Amino acid sequence: MALTEKPGGRTHSALAAVPPPALVLFGIVSVQAGAGIAKHLFDQLPPNAVVMLRLLTSALVLGFLARKALRTVWRDHSMRELALVAGFGLSLALMNFSIYQSFSRIPLGVAVTIEFLGPLTVAVIASRRARDLIWVVLAAAGVVLLAEGGGELNTAGIAFALLAGAGWGAYILLSSATGQRFPGQTGLALASIVGTIVMLPAGVGAGGSALLDPKLLLLGLAVGLLSSLIPYSLELEALRRMPARVFGILMSLEPAVAALVGLIVLREMLSGYQWLAIGCVIVACVGATRDQQNPPEAPEG
Repeated sequence: MALTEKPGGRTHSALAAVPPPALVLFGIVSVQAGAGIAKHLFDQLPPNAVVMLRLLTSALVLGFLARKALRTVWRDHSMRELALVAGFGLSLALMNFSIYQSFSRIPLGVAVTIEFLGPLTVAVIASRRARDLIWVVLAAAGVVLLAEGGGELNTAGIAFALLAGAGWGAYILLSSATGQRFPGQTGLALASIVGTIVMLPAGVGAGGSALLDPKLLLLGLAVGLLSSLIPYSLELEALRRMPARVFGILMSLEPAVAALVGLIVLREMLSGYQWLAIGCVIVACVGATRDQQNPPEAPEG
């Protein structure tokens, strides 16, 4: 994320004592733990409702933190800049909606692995190096292994994971552009508000009276904290103290962590072919980012 505001107070002091690679790994685990809790909720609260609660959590907390800047946003920014941040919010909504629809149908590790094609594509296009086509081929081989080597997978689940990858790719590009025009957390706060508004009708319609259950609401808010706000804070601090290319390589571990969370939390068993496929995508992501000086960062929103 292209957000460089300085955190203050005790939180910054506490995070400053943690090595940057550990911050990234804790952030990845937090995201996937949130996804595991979300999938457990799907029997009681449909994916659209959980996505809405996740985005709503981000909008409320980030909106509060950026409240001063938000008061003058219409005065301080052009309609073109506001349209840009609206597009950022739409990509955020698309990414979250699609990946939740995906892992409601297929194993979490498989969904996240396919989704990672989005940031991988952005990294390869940004590099413009012919040899990076090797990583594209390797990632494609991984996806073929996922589709063919581990039994039948839900076609809609795969399609939603690919759509989530496209949303993630757009999110990376729009996040960078938004960060150059909006200070601090303002851009992400606005994007979260837009994403929440977009998902509100579908979320309320899907959740219905279940959204009045305090226990489900609290779990939905916990998903928002684990999946967005906590990893955002950890990744932001890590990016201040480590090269962006190292950050990108560490983020490539996310499919493996997702698969482990799926195994431990959700009892989702993967075949040897599927683990090999995840390994192919991870190696492709590492290869595409290791030689770049400033690759596009890909933390989830």
